[in-house]
Amino acid sequence: MSRLDSFIRRLQAQRACLDHAARLIADLPGPVVEIGLGNGRTYDHLRCLLPDRPIYVFERRVDPHPACRPPDEFLFVGDIARTLPTALGRMLRRAVLVHADIGCGDPEVTARNARKLARYLPAIVAPGAVIVSDQPLEARWTEPLPLPDGVEPGRYHLYRCTGFG
Repeated sequence: MSRLDSFIRRLQAQRACLDHAARLIADLPGPVVEIGLGNGRTYDHLRCLLPDRPIYVFERRVDPHPACRPPDEFLFVGDIARTLPTALGRMLRRAVLVHADIGCGDPEVTARNARKLARYLPAIVAPGAVIVSDQPLEARWTEPLPLPDGVEPGRYHLYRCTGFG
């Protein structure tokens, strides 16, 4: 498969998982979190999917398309090891949907980011929340959810937060 075909499949899987997750949390009150803003495409998609929900964004370096920059009060800039543990003070409620796009092309850095996510995400996520991730998340406080039709296992990942007790 060409890199272009792989990229297209990844984006299709990402969209299918985000759409599915939005349906799964339809009856849960709470905000949405985007970890890894990048160019802002998925942030923009989440704004369209869930227009009545606040969307908090975590990014190391902010440089999105100008139309996809979140308002400053919803933006956390810096490493997630520093920003996630204290974010609830500004968020006021725990997130019911988290999208994490943390892969960077370097397997070691990506694995390190996935471990950070598993360690620090409990600070802001609600029990019952849905987590959509481009990387596998190894955390005992989650359970895998079935992927939507057409998404190949391993292409994208869905989890439900089972709680922290």
